Amino acid sequence: MSKKGILLVNLGTPDSPAVGDVRRYLDEFLMDGRVIDIPRPNRLMLVKGIIVPFRGPKSAKTYKKIWNENGSPLMYYTRRMQRMVQEELGDNYCVELGMRYQNPSIESALEKLRAEGVKSIRVIALFPQYASATTGSVHQKVMEIVSKWQTIPNLTFVNSFHNNSGMIRIFAENGRKHQPESYDHILFSFHGLPQRQLIKADDSGQHCLKSPDCCMELTHSNKFCYSAQCYDTARLIAKALDIPAHKYTVTFQSRLGKSEWAKPYTSDTIHDLAVKGVKKLLVFSPAFVADCLETIYEIGEEYDEDFKELGGEKVQLVESLNDKPEWIRVLAELSTTPSV
Repeated sequence: MSKKGILLVNLGTPDSPAVGDVRRYLDEFLMDGRVIDIPRPNRLMLVKGIIVPFRGPKSAKTYKKIWNENGSPLMYYTRRMQRMVQEELGDNYCVELGMRYQNPSIESALEKLRAEGVKSIRVIALFPQYASATTGSVHQKVMEIVSKWQTIPNLTFVNSFHNNSGMIRIFAENGRKHQPESYDHILFSFHGLPQRQLIKADDSGQHCLKSPDCCMELTHSNKFCYSAQCYDTARLIAKALDIPAHKYTVTFQSRLGKSEWAKPYTSDTIHDLAVKGVKKLLVFSPAFVADCLETIYEIGEEYDEDFKELGGEKVQLVESLNDKPEWIRVLAELSTTPSV
């Protein structure tokens, strides 16, 4: 019997925290036209002439701070997901891992599935909320590779799982361990995107950023909007924990460059809350299914340090899904249920 193929894809990580490896990772990542969506000549000058040469050494120092005996946390947990999902699904499935940038590549993972003679391939980009720069980029890369095959198996994609009840439940359980009621305020901090990319995702041209509350509720008009899906994820987690609307804020982190990004910014919100006398912040980061640089360092260390300098006492990061058995069961369900 032919097996069914499952391709799990995460963003990627440098092979090591050495400057050369970090520069190679940043180069491939930022040269993606869906990530920095400007004309290629301009992107070449910006990425290869400015960002990679100057940001590479700084980023390498940061990666060294989170690297441990298992290497990159993101790589460690994503490999664990692959192995555990394979065990959960059994011998009728072949589960492979690809990283959108660097190793193991999506192409190498697809070649392994092709060598197994799988009759179908289901692609799960490990980003709960859809964005062109993440899930869209993965889907495009897979289609580019498979389109060159002589025989193309049945191919399906998971577009988004931002409201998956199992995922919501696990994030809520992780948060509950920290006793949210004991914190002055809760942040749901998501990875940021340039506002121009949010506008591009509005095919109608009539909704995105046309009003201050355009993302607050998920509707037919904004169903593919990254920001709206983020707000929906936060609302569902808050509901599961009985957190009232006035006690939490949805924010966006990790912006790059001078252009306007999705707002409000996490860094600005933390500053404003500290000035208002807030002492304890609990922070969820539900754009990431595995703890990584943006969660462990940016939230757990940088924001905590900044908050304390402004008079706050603690920024507490809620752990991601990582290799929790409950999350593995959710991935197994996404692997076997009809396309989302």
